[in-house]
Amino acid sequence: MSDDYDYLFKIVLIGESGVGKTNILSRFTQDEFNLESKSTIGIEFATAKSIVTDGKVIKAQIWDT
Repeated sequence: MSDDYDYLFKIVLIGESGVGKTNILSRFTQDEFNLESKSTIGIEFATAKSIVTDGKVIKAQIWDT
């Protein structure tokens, strides 16, 4: 396999504006939390750190709406 993972999960964060979707994404992917974050315009995404379980590499691509 040419990819650096065995499984890729795509996760979409949905909800009302201002509820913390962007901060969930930042906390999970960069271990950061910003009380002053602005509303997302459009869509942003990040790939979380790889997790290895049962010898399989798992990645999550998280989309922030």
